Amino acid sequence: MPNPYLEKTIVVGPFQCNCRLFVCPRTGEAVLVDPGDEASRILKELQNARTPFGAPVHVKYLLHTHGHLDHIGGTRQVREALQEGAGPASLQPKIALHKADEPLYLNLKMQGSLFGMQFDSPLAVDHYLQDQEEIKVGDLKFSIIHTPGHSPGSVSIRLHEDFANKIPELLLSGDTLFQGSVGRTDLWGANQDEMFRSIRQRMLVLDDDTRVCPGHGADTLIGIEKRNNPFLN
Repeated sequence: MPNPYLEKTIVVGPFQCNCRLFVCPRTGEAVLVDPGDEASRILKELQNARTPFGAPVHVKYLLHTHGHLDHIGGTRQVREALQEGAGPASLQPKIALHKADEPLYLNLKMQGSLFGMQFDSPLAVDHYLQDQEEIKVGDLKFSIIHTPGHSPGSVSIRLHEDFANKIPELLLSGDTLFQGSVGRTDLWGANQDEMFRSIRQRMLVLDDDTRVCPGHGADTLIGIEKRNNPFLN
């Protein structure tokens, strides 16, 4: 029996961002989350990726948990490379971001200059993520949870459990919740009170065994963070 879904984490860039790939093995449709840097490495991983039946992977969405440079820095190169062989516009991967973080996204070059890094101007956002929006990628069902605080448009992306297809529940928490820590709130548009409200009211309400996949560092569980995270107790 093939795995119910395919998942790969590619740690990229000087900020060690967790770029995540999720693939439906039946259709080969995929989402790529936070392609923050090292586009050539990401593209190589995509080119080598195959479903259990040997079919290539087709990325439908480039999803972003927020608009900071370490989560968007490779988006343009990845999108341009993928769209070359994608055919009609309807088959090209869509750049997706919450609208409240579009100003950050569009100011990628300015963000980079503050850290001595150079970027090309970003491509336009194709799809604005909405709170409670559902995104279907083959047999994978994702939903968007607006979790502002680290940035105005920060979102968490929930992969829903599917017993029939043996897909476990998980939450891509961006830079809002980490193993034993929380996101910083000293950057553009951040709000500490709002971030803690997002964590307590929108994230910790999930089942304790929900796997948390942050934008940096190791994965954890909702229940572990409820009990042990020093910033939440």
